[in-house]
Amino acid sequence: MDQSVPPPVAKTMPASPAPVSPAIGTPPRQRLRTTGRLGFVRSPRFIAIVVVLLAALAYGGRELHLRLTHVYEYDARVTADIVTVSSRADGWIVELAVREGMKVEAGQVLVKIDDRVAKLKVDGLKAQIEGIRVERARLRAERKLDQNQADAAMRTRTSSVTVREKALAALRADLDFAKLELERGRTLFASRVINERQLQVAQAAVTKLEIQILQLQAEHEQAEGSLGEARVGHDRLGVIDAQIEALTHQVAVLAAQLHQQQVDVEDRTIKSPIPAVIDRTFTLPGEYVAAGQRILLLHNPDEVWIEANIKETQVGRLKIGQPVHVTVDAYPREWFEGRVARIGSATTARFALLPTPNPSGNFTKITQRVPVKIDMVKMPKPLTPGMMVEVEIDIR
Repeated sequence: MDQSVPPPVAKTMPASPAPVSPAIGTPPRQRLRTTGRLGFVRSPRFIAIVVVLLAALAYGGRELHLRLTHVYEYDARVTADIVTVSSRADGWIVELAVREGMKVEAGQVLVKIDDRVAKLKVDGLKAQIEGIRVERARLRAERKLDQNQADAAMRTRTSSVTVREKALAALRADLDFAKLELERGRTLFASRVINERQLQVAQAAVTKLEIQILQLQAEHEQAEGSLGEARVGHDRLGVIDAQIEALTHQVAVLAAQLHQQQVDVEDRTIKSPIPAVIDRTFTLPGEYVAAGQRILLLHNPDEVWIEANIKETQVGRLKIGQPVHVTVDAYPREWFEGRVARIGSATTARFALLPTPNPSGNFTKITQRVPVKIDMVKMPKPLTPGMMVEVEIDIR
């Protein structure tokens, strides 16, 4: 048996790469460093970094320019005058002619409230006014009749008084003549020219004339009394005039009540005061509303503006009429333009419902906000009150 040990097998070593011979006239290390730098500069990563740095510099420069020439506010809202439509009268709603989101014209009927009782009151007042007018017409006719009668009586009794005055004057003249004749007869009787009978006749003539004068004076006084009664008839016309004047005042009072009642009837048909959009309704047909109870809310869509609360440190750079670029969150691709219309005269803190006293003495200064009103100049789409917007005010 062969117990001899075989010879060990020699391990094969991997062949080392052959050294690359450098180019003629170039040191090997310098050639490798130059090739690495050029490759990094030409690499996409380096180009992307350079582009990003240039874009960042351009954006930063633009932002710096805008910050110096514009005032920004991101917490701004669309605002409008919200009109609360209420009822001035009590009653049941018989018709609600609008719904939320509906556009209405100025004067269009919004709500109708039951007006039957109010119309009945109007009819009652009209009947009272008509009755008083009839009574006033009757008094005027009566006054005209009394005036005609009084005028006729005045003319007749004035004539009677005048006639008696003239007759009385004639009798007095006859009496004076008769008295002269009596005195002459007495003289002649004393001279025995005439007899006693002729003297008695002259005495009787004087006595008769005196009696006639007394009777005519009585008749004259009676005629003057009748004339006074006729004048009292004229005075009664003044009483009738006073009654007519009182009725005229009653008609005026009832006419005012009628007008007030007609206003109440008109108030039961509520119309839109402006061209508007119905924002919200609070009642339904058939419900009973009280005076002053709100029924719906509306606003004019053409009269909206933006209220931005600007920092007090930036308000000094604002002026009326400065252009404003508005970005609306609801329409991110639309361009809205406005102008500064009013700069508030007090900060928003002065209108807070809850004051912020500082009894402890610890004070932290907070930048206050001043409300600024911005009117819309270009509004490609309608804006709704309450929408969030961003404003850029050009202060150049």
